[in-house]
Amino acid sequence: MPTIRSSADLRNSYNEISTFCHNYSEPVFITKNGKGDLAVMSIEAYENLVGKFELYGLIQEGLTDIAEGKTRPFSEALSDIRSRRKR
Repeated sequence: MPTIRSSADLRNSYNEISTFCHNYSEPVFITKNGKGDLAVMSIEAYENLVGKFELYGLIQEGLTDIAEGKTRPFSEALSDIRSRRKR
């Protein structure tokens, strides 16, 4: 269940919200005038999330390459790598 706090809570209980974000690695949703406004999370959780998005993007690139036939056998790629190392 998401943690939801008001903007007044963020202002008045910053340390408590910060500790929660660091301990649980999940965002706290901040409301303003009763409506969703922000999601607050630790930098570590943010970097982890961004890393996942980057990984998903690379996986999608690979799947697209496979679908478009832009691949070659592993043994061929390995031979190319080995020949470059010998130069």
